[in-house]
Parts: sequence; structure tokens; C-alpha cells
Amino acid sequence: MSLPSKLFKSLITIKNDLKEDIDAVFTRDPAARNSLEVILTYPGIHALVLHRGAHCLWNNEQKLAARVISYGSRIMTGIEIHPAAKIGRRFFIDHGVGVVIGETAEIGNDVTLYHGVTLGGVSWNNGKRHPTLEDGVTVGAGAKVLGPFTVGKNAKIGSNAVVVKPVPAGATMVGSAARMISDHHDEKGNPIATQVQDAKQQEKVAHAGESNDQTKDTTPTAKRTNTFRAYGIDPYSQDPVAEAFAKMLEHIQQSENRLDQLQSAMCDIDPNFCKKEYDKLCLEDLDVIGRADINDVDNEKNR
Repeated sequence: MSLPSKLFKSLITIKNDLKEDIDAVFTRDPAARNSLEVILTYPGIHALVLHRGAHCLWNNEQKLAARVISYGSRIMTGIEIHPAAKIGRRFFIDHGVGVVIGETAEIGNDVTLYHGVTLGGVSWNNGKRHPTLEDGVTVGAGAKVLGPFTVGKNAKIGSNAVVVKPVPAGATMVGSAARMISDHHDEKGNPIATQVQDAKQQEKVAHAGESNDQTKDTTPTAKRTNTFRAYGIDPYSQDPVAEAFAKMLEHIQQSENRLDQLQSAMCDIDPNFCKKEYDKLCLEDLDVIGRADINDVDNEKNR
């Protein structure tokens, strides 16, 4: 194919890609009014167009030129995308300031990122270090997705969530470190075959999942301690809020047991003593933690 034909074909491809990108903005941002405004004032569009050029140069062994374009894009838009990152079609970055996408990150089609999102790594090792976002994923403002795992199709990451483990398709992740809220998966990402209604059975299922994870985890503690923590956390870190609530709940339950013993003793001393019932604090009253979080704290104490 002659050079003019290649150039013409490339221009057609660029035009089609840009049209798809603009249509994606209108689909996901109600503030967009017209195409000219989007092209001139949306930093996500600018960063994406420049990344495509830098990515092409990177793949053709023009790595210095690719990094220069990437650096210029970062200065102009506040969005840092490594030239080697793979990005699919109709990718939309809303607002965009503070977005960081690492070298080995892979992003599918129809993915949306809000400002302050980091697709980062937690290792200095060569090879895959950054996450893979499959089609239709939405990542909220300030979220951190860290590590070489996959976020499944149409999954959602809540604002300021810190995700360090694989996310099943269609799941929603919230919190730091993120916990799953899904009707179809447990907190470890395992599919739930049947919905368990009884609270005691739920606790047994969660405890069994925790035991299985501990059986599979054969990484020495010393090796975990030496793991590079680029963002101050690693996959084995616990949510400090959940830890605090778990300790408070344990203390309250111990106090309640002591009160029951005192009441029994009073009844033995004075048969006329009226034993009064009182409302006890149970696990279901605390939405911020689950049985798995309490088991994590207990296991940490036993080490």
C-alpha cells in the first residue's frame, strides 16, 4: 500500500475514533452541550488523543518521543497515561485531574474514570504490575485500583475505594480497603450458589470462605513484610475502621456475657430478684463490618 493510501486510511481511523469518543462524552456527561465545546475544553479527550499518538510511537520503538508526548499531555491536561498502556474504544475520563494510568494497565471498551483515579502497581517486578479493566467498568473519583488483577465487566468502583483484589463482573466495590456489596458474590469474590437466609448459616459460610483463603495462602509472613508498598498498603492490609469496630464489638459482647452472669448470681441469692431482659448488640446492627472482618482481626491476634 502506498504512503498516501496509508495516510488517508490513518486519518479516516482517527476521525472515526474521535467521533466515538465525542459520542461517549454526550452519553455519559449531561453537561456536554456541543461537539466543539467537547473538543476544545475536555481534557479527557485531549489526553486520549495524545495517548493514541504516543502509544503508536511506543509500539514502533520510538519510546523517547512517546514519553515526551505523554509528558506534554500530563502538563497540559493533568492526566498521566503511560504510552504503553492499552486503552479500548469509547474511553471517557470525566474532569480528569489527577488520573494516573500505569504502564501495564489494560482498559477495555466503554470504561469511565473520574478524577483522581489511580491504576497503579504494588511491585517493582518486571511484567504485569497494573490492573486490567474489562468492558463497561466505572471507577469513581479518588479510587485506587492497585495490582495486576482483573476488574470484571460492568463492575463499579466507589469513590475513594482502595481495591487490591480481583473484582467479579457486575460487582460493586466500596470502602478502604474495598469490600464487596453484591447479591451474587461473597466478600472474597466467590459466587454464591444459593442465597442463605439464616444468620447463623451466613456466619458459617463466611467463616468457611475465610478458612479456605488461609489454606490457599502459603506466602511467608517475612515475604509479605518486604513487599513494596507504593501506596502505603498491600493486599494483606486490613481496614483500620473495621478493626476498631471489631474490637469494640468483642469488648461489648464480653461485657454483656458478664452482665448475664451477674444476673444469674443475683437470682441465686434472691429468688425474688426480677431478671430483666435487655437488647443486646449483634453483628447485624453494624453495617460497616462483617464476620470476615472480625475473623481477620482474630487471626491477626493469633499470629
